[in-house]
Amino acid sequence: MSNEVTSKKWQDDEALKRFQIIAPLLAEDIDSAKKQELRNQLAQTHQLSVRSLYRYEKSFNQSQFAGLKPMNREMRRSKSLPDNFDELVAEAIQLKREVPSRSVAQLILILEMEGRVAPGILKRSTLQRHLYKAGFGKKQMRKYNEARKSSSRRFCKPHRMMLAEADIKYGPKMAFGKDGKKIQTYLSVIIDNHSRLVLDARFYDNQEKEIIEDSYRRAILKFGKMDAAYHDRGSQYISTQLIKSLSSLGIKVLHAKPYSPSSKGGVEVFNRFVNAFLAEAKAQKVKTLDELNHFWDIWLEEYYHNKPHDGIAEYYKSLGSSVPSEGISPLQEWNRDSRVLTFIDAGVVGKAFLHHETRVVDNGACISFNGLKYETSTALIGATVDIAYDPMAPEVITVTYPGTQPIQAEPIKIGSFCDPKPDLPLCMLPEEPETSRFLEGLEQKRNHSRQMKADALSFGNYRKEGKPNV
Repeated sequence: MSNEVTSKKWQDDEALKRFQIIAPLLAEDIDSAKKQELRNQLAQTHQLSVRSLYRYEKSFNQSQFAGLKPMNREMRRSKSLPDNFDELVAEAIQLKREVPSRSVAQLILILEMEGRVAPGILKRSTLQRHLYKAGFGKKQMRKYNEARKSSSRRFCKPHRMMLAEADIKYGPKMAFGKDGKKIQTYLSVIIDNHSRLVLDARFYDNQEKEIIEDSYRRAILKFGKMDAAYHDRGSQYISTQLIKSLSSLGIKVLHAKPYSPSSKGGVEVFNRFVNAFLAEAKAQKVKTLDELNHFWDIWLEEYYHNKPHDGIAEYYKSLGSSVPSEGISPLQEWNRDSRVLTFIDAGVVGKAFLHHETRVVDNGACISFNGLKYETSTALIGATVDIAYDPMAPEVITVTYPGTQPIQAEPIKIGSFCDPKPDLPLCMLPEEPETSRFLEGLEQKRNHSRQMKADALSFGNYRKEGKPNV
């Protein structure tokens, strides 16, 4: 993997780590005094200065997720490092193993106190980068600890799009597989915690992590950005790709405590509504996935969203507010909320959910992806390129390499005849010369040498013949 790709991954990982640290400080309903107290707690927990947290917050507010990426730095060893730097890194790793909670500053101080390095030689940022490269960064060493034990009591956010809950539920088995084989279907659902409105829900023929990404992309494009996303710890919801995609859009990712289904009460209650639909779909004798989703959309739009929801009424009663006798439906609660929705450009949303991998361009200017060959450019032969693609539509991939324009690559189709040879880069194209610049240069060099010799002979004769007698 090239240095540029390694550096980019390091920058993305660092930005994700910084976003997760400051995520609690981004809540809209937190006052300045509480924020300062929380900032002090976070600084102590993550062994950072309060000033660093201020800097992270300011960078995020100005440039969102991209503002949290550290400056690009070369991972090569600096000439200013001491000769025994490799030994110092090894000792720092050993110190980390002994006490994983030791900060980089503490590691440097111990090495200085033991006389292994003179004070001021080792820099915190330098040692931190090399520890990260060796797999002993703070994020890599730190076990996931809950800031506080999650409560099993039910909760409801005061406004829409403050929190979205997501889950997967088994759907019916349907005979649309090969030779009529029954395939298990799965419902991926995202629901607004406050209004109980379904932001997105769709049946799929698999339960891979890509269906969750597809659900969030559809929900964000339709309803805008939610403040936070709340999941259990299923493999689909803890994938690095999902966390990076949501974080890059400024969405906090929260996970429920293991074995605490009551903490996801909103979506769990909704799943009971789904059972009623599945019974109707069975009576309808739905046969295809498209047909299942067709009737599902109708059921959501015409029934669930317009049906009074007991959870909404219970929330307002707990606050001492009156509730209409006919109740409040999810659609009514969504529409009467005055909180402004935050929409994001479709191109930005699409880019956030792209998957990235690296490939080496072969001698035929092609790369392999998903068992197929994709043609790139002869200028990239031998290069390690980055490819970006939509996992729900991988037919076209974008190939990028530093210093070149992105290429939209498609699978090579083998026809009856050979395709014309691809054009060579301009720098490799042959050009008919008018003369040989090499021979002309040699000729000029010879003429210059002859002139110098002639001048030398002329000056010698002058000294012999023209010198006055003394």
